[in-house]
Order: sequence, then C-alpha cells, then structure tokens
Amino acid sequence: MAHDTHTHVRSRAEYEFVRRQRAKEMRNHLTSFAIMIFLTLISFTAVAADFSPYLITPIILLLAAVQVVLQLYHFMHMNNKGHGMVAFFMFSGMFVAFITILALVTIVWW
Repeated sequence: MAHDTHTHVRSRAEYEFVRRQRAKEMRNHLTSFAIMIFLTLISFTAVAADFSPYLITPIILLLAAVQVVLQLYHFMHMNNKGHGMVAFFMFSGMFVAFITILALVTIVWW
C-alpha cells in the first residue's frame, strides 16, 4: 500500500559525505559560471575594440563552443557517471555537424 513506504534515515557519515559532494559540485558550478562570464567579457571586448570581423568571428565561435562544453558538463550534469554513451552520441553528432558546416562553407567560399 502507499502508506507502507520505507524512509531511509542517513547516518552522520552519509550526511557528511553527501554534504561534501554537494559543496564540491556547487564550487564546480560557480567556477564554470565565472569562466563563462569571463569568456563573454572577452567576446564583448573584442567587438568593442573594433577588431577586424575576420578575426572576431572565429574568436567568438571558439569561445561559444567552449561555453557549450562547460554548460553540458557542469550545468547539464554530463560529468556524472552513467552519461558516457549519451555524451559519446552528442559529441559525435556535434563533430558530424561541424564537419558538414565546414565542408559547405569551404564549397561556397573557396
């Protein structure tokens, strides 16, 4: 029956372990967030400095790719165990998309 559910009471050691794990994960999230803010500031600075568009575009795309990877690993929890196959297929799809876009751009602008 529904009222016969079992509740697990954590020991002090389990509580401390979970607390340390959550603190470590929060530090990783904050570090990743700070890195992403810094990368965004680099992008805005490059545009505000009025560099050549041929220099700014690849830099912004590279910084955006780094931010996507950071978001996947830290905010979408792809760094946890059990996500290996999902990460493999996702990054394989990104690789195929990158190669396809690169080939089309090369064909059009070469």
